[in-house]
Amino acid sequence: MFGWALLDGTGQELGRSPRFEDAEAAEAWIGLSWPDLIERGVEEVVLYDHVRGRRVYRMGLSPL
Repeated sequence: MFGWALLDGTGQELGRSPRFEDAEAAEAWIGLSWPDLIERGVEEVVLYDHVRGRRVYRMGLSPL
């Protein structure tokens, strides 16, 4: 199971995404959702692998 932590510009968590069966599904969701997330104040996201209990990677959502 994979899911995103949604962060503001200071690194404060604003919420979490739904959970997905695999990383590819989670990445597809973020690819579709990032414009709406930016409007809600999300500036960075962290992908978590909930089965292994680890952070996969962190990335910014800004197009610049």
